[in-house]
Amino acid sequence: MEIVVCVKQVPDTETRIKIDPAGKGIVREGIEYVVNPYDEFAIEEALVLKEKHGGKVTVITAGPDRAVDALRTALAMGADEAIHIQASQEDAVDSIGAAEVMARALKEIPFDIILCGKQAVDDDNAAFAPALAEFLGLPHVTVVTGLEVDPEAGEAQVVREIEGAQEHITTSLPAVIAAQKGLNEPRYPALRGIMQAKRKKIPVSTLADLGLEGETLPARTEVLSMMPPPPREGGEKYEGEPEETVARLIKALQAEKLV
Repeated sequence: MEIVVCVKQVPDTETRIKIDPAGKGIVREGIEYVVNPYDEFAIEEALVLKEKHGGKVTVITAGPDRAVDALRTALAMGADEAIHIQASQEDAVDSIGAAEVMARALKEIPFDIILCGKQAVDDDNAAFAPALAEFLGLPHVTVVTGLEVDPEAGEAQVVREIEGAQEHITTSLPAVIAAQKGLNEPRYPALRGIMQAKRKKIPVSTLADLGLEGETLPARTEVLSMMPPPPREGGEKYEGEPEETVARLIKALQAEKLV
């Protein structure tokens, strides 16, 4: 099987984020970056499929020079090849623009299935996978927690999360599959894999190579402003006997219309 995984490099969820002076992006100096956590499930599932059915896993990303680190992480986990689409800072990028760029790149390489995370933890809008499928003219299934592929039949049995239940879907291949937490448990890269990934040559394409102008990924939305969430107010502590304390708590919740 030819398996492709689209990955994104995002700020570490433990990084303290600051809004830049213009109020339309974040201060990127000093930030630690990691592979988008949901994309790790996609990488792991790609490796599982390769181990079961054979073939090759190719990871692809679009972004500045530092985005190569995300590709090397995937290579260290066990991916075979990587492709970097060079683009400058992504503050103004939306998921649709990123999907358009990725779709143009994927039209140049073979694939039987495309995997990615259900959403990126930075913009958090979960639009990339459906948009990518639309640009490529493929079926897609999102929020996937179970996947069985039959390469000979050219189809996949997919389990996806819906509110309070599971949905079972059969889709033809190729298709875009967006992974949810619970699909698998991503493996840790072995030392040997890390060393091999450091030496791996990663081909680089530019947006001009894909027939796009400029150095930044295209965007169809505009960020008008960003602001941090308001500071949390201090809570109220109730002390005393359990029955008395519970009664006071219920009364307070009812007064705030929380119950």
